[in-house]
Amino acid sequence: MIQKLTLSYVKFLCARIVLAPLTRQRSYGNVPQPHAILYYSQRTTKGGLLIAEATVVSDTSRGYPHTPGIWTKEQVEAWKPIVDAVHAKGGIFFCQIWHVGRVSNSGFQPNGQAPISSTDKALTPQIQSNGYNVAEFTPPRRLRTEEIPQIVNDFRVAARNAMEAGFDGIEIHGAHGYLIDQFMKDQVNDRTDQYGGSLENRCRFALEIVEAVANEIGADRVGIRLSPFANYLESGDSNPEALGLYMAESLNKYGIAYCHMVEPRMKTAGEKFECPHSLVPMRKAFKGTFISAGGYDREDGIKAVAENRTDLVCYGRLFLANPDLPRRFELNKPLNKYNRETFYTPDPVVGYTDYPFLEEEEEDK
Repeated sequence: MIQKLTLSYVKFLCARIVLAPLTRQRSYGNVPQPHAILYYSQRTTKGGLLIAEATVVSDTSRGYPHTPGIWTKEQVEAWKPIVDAVHAKGGIFFCQIWHVGRVSNSGFQPNGQAPISSTDKALTPQIQSNGYNVAEFTPPRRLRTEEIPQIVNDFRVAARNAMEAGFDGIEIHGAHGYLIDQFMKDQVNDRTDQYGGSLENRCRFALEIVEAVANEIGADRVGIRLSPFANYLESGDSNPEALGLYMAESLNKYGIAYCHMVEPRMKTAGEKFECPHSLVPMRKAFKGTFISAGGYDREDGIKAVAENRTDLVCYGRLFLANPDLPRRFELNKPLNKYNRETFYTPDPVVGYTDYPFLEEEEEDK
C-alpha cells in the first residue's frame, strides 16, 4: 500500500507532521533563552504545528534543571521572540504547560518544601536517560482537597500567559507520570475524596484544568496530551483502555482543538517494543483533531494517516536530529542519527542547532 502512494499524496501526508514537545534543559534559571529562536525556527515549515517543550506553570511545578517556565513576566517576555520567529516562517506554535508533581525533590521547591502530588507515596530512584546517573525524589505531600483549585488556577494563568507571549494555543501535559497523570492512574492515586477512587473521580482534576483553560483562552486554542497505556515514572493503570476512552469521550463536551495520545509502544536504545492495544477506539470517540505519537518512523506515520487512524503524527527524536524532517520524509531521504548524550546538555549549539539540513549534507559531498 505504501509503495503505491503518489508523490502528491505523500506530500499531503508529510504536511501532517508535528514537532513533539521535547525537554531540552537549556532554559537557564527557568527562563527561555535566545538560542531557542534558532532551534524552533529551524524546525518550522509553513502551516506546520510545533509544540514547545514542557513549560512549568509555577514555582512548585519544577523537577528538572533549566526547563522553561511561563509564570513570570520575565519568562513571558523571553518567549516572545521565539514565538515570533516561528510565526515569521508560517508555523503554528502551541505551548505545552506542565506540572511534574512528585517527580521532583525539595531542591526544586520553594523554601525546600516537599513536592506535591495526588498521593504521599514516594517515587523510587530512577536511572536517568544517560544510563548511569540516578535521580532521587523527595517523598511528596498529598494535596489537600481545598488546595486543588489553586493548582487548576496555575494552569489557567499559565495558559493566559502563553497567549500574552503570542502562542497560538496551549497543550496540557497530562501524560508520562507527571501531576495530572498521577491523579488519573490508579497505581498512584490512593485518594478517598472526590479526586480518587472511581475512574470519574480520578479524571476530575484533568477535566477541571481543561475546563478552566478553555474558558480562559477559548477551547479552539486548547489541546491535551495523554498516555493511558504508559507506566512511566511508576504511573500505570489497571485498565488503560477504559481510562483512555473515558477521557476521549469526556473531552468532547469542551470542544477543544485536539487530543494528543501516545501509542502503547515505544522505541528506546534502538529497540522497538510493540503492544497489542490500540488508540483506534479513542480516535473514534474523540470528535476533534486526533494526534498520535510514540516511536513512529516515516512508513508508520504515512500508514497511520492513510488508514485514518489519526489526523496528525507527532515526531520527537527524529525531528530533533532532522530539522527538515518533513522534507526528508517527502523525498524519502536518509535521516541524521540522534545523539542521546546531547539531549539534555546545557550547550546552546551542540546537539541542539547543529544537526545538518539536507542541502548542507549534499553540499559536503
